[in-house]
Formats: sequence, C-alpha cells, structure tokens
Amino acid sequence: MKIALIGYGKMGHEIERILLSRGHEIPLIIDFDTTDRLTAENLAACDVAIEFTTPGTAYENIMTCLKSGIPVVCGTTAWLDRLPEVTALCEAQKGAFFYASNYSIGVNLFFAINRKLAEMMNRFPEYDVTLNEVHHVQKKDAPSGTAVTLAEDILAGIDRKTAWHLGTTTAPDELEVTAQRRAMVPGIHTVVWESDADIITLDHNAKNRSGFAMGAVLAAEFLADKRGTGRVYGMKDLLGF
Repeated sequence: MKIALIGYGKMGHEIERILLSRGHEIPLIIDFDTTDRLTAENLAACDVAIEFTTPGTAYENIMTCLKSGIPVVCGTTAWLDRLPEVTALCEAQKGAFFYASNYSIGVNLFFAINRKLAEMMNRFPEYDVTLNEVHHVQKKDAPSGTAVTLAEDILAGIDRKTAWHLGTTTAPDELEVTAQRRAMVPGIHTVVWESDADIITLDHNAKNRSGFAMGAVLAAEFLADKRGTGRVYGMKDLLGF
C-alpha cells in the first residue's frame, strides 16, 4: 500500500521502519514543519493515512483526511471531546476511521482481562481498586489514553465506583488514577485490587514502541479496503475480542 505518515516523531519513525519492512510505500510524510503539505492533492496519492501527532493538531489532521476521502488511523490521545464530530463526518463522507487509545496487541489483551476482572469484582465490595500509569517525560497528556480506557472499563464493571479522579482521593465512589512522568519509560500501567486479606495486581510494561507501531500498521492494512463504509473502527474489530 501507499501510506501517508502524519507525525514524524519517535513513533512516526518506528512506524516508518515497520511499513518499509512489510513492503509498503510512504509517498507523504508530514512533520511539524511541513503541515502545509497535508492537502487533498497530496493525499490522493495514498491509500490510507496514519496519524500520530499531538492533541492540539489531531482533530484537524483527521478531518482533512476524511474530507479528502482517505481512510485514516489515529493514535493520538486527549482529543476525544471532538470524536462525535469526526464520527459524523466519517458517516457523511462514507469514509473510514480507526481509533484506539493503544495499538499494542498485548495492551488490548490487558484491556480484555481488566474488563473481565472488574465484572467479577463487582460481587466483592471488600476490594478497593486503584490505577497508576508511568510514561516518558515527552508524553503531553495525563493520564494516558490507555489509563482512561482502563479506568472507564473498570467503572463499567463495578457499581461502587461512579467516576475516576486524577490524583489521590479518599472518596469511596471515586477510582483513584495517578500518572507519573519519568525519562525513557515507554509505558507502564498497573491496576491494583486490594482488600484486608490480599492484593491482586494487573501490570503491563511496554519494553519499547515497536508493539504500538506494529498495531498501527496492522490497523492501516485492515482499514485500506474499508472506504465507503462510513464507519469508525477499533481494535476489537481488528483483533476480534
């Protein structure tokens, strides 16, 4: 395929490496100093776009791709307040859009386990639950999109928590979510269920960016023939769980 790569930071470079290793071409690369090249004319040479930029630029990049008739995979987080607008345009344009808070296959298995455990724990109010995430200092949003997904899945599974709270909290109906930023940490997410008797810990520790990048490439390969569907897709569609 011919892929437009929107965002050429560390993740963009890793996606580029995997795309080329799988025989794809990259006729268009957009970095922070070449945003003027993101046009319908340039996108016309591409089959699909992969967008990994910043919360402040993702929405406009996605809308440009959809208006140009190009399916787009987005891995940028912290812009989802505008997802209804993206969904509406995708449907109106008969486009195709793929979003995930995390593209790692391992993390999506982690999501599934987290959802199941939360459902099971609804029967056992003696267990309290907290969530912590750690990322590299360059990550701009906190908590991470992955942490938000984990938190919302926990809230959906247990009745005794009604909202998540960033930072420490003693409110019994709030899910405590903490975020730390350290140098050279690709991503660590930890869910802890604790009672007076014991502690159950779920932990995912990313070793590097390759798992995220591979997932984004797989999503692009999945999305390439979805033009005309007018649908928003996610990792459940790609992985089947």
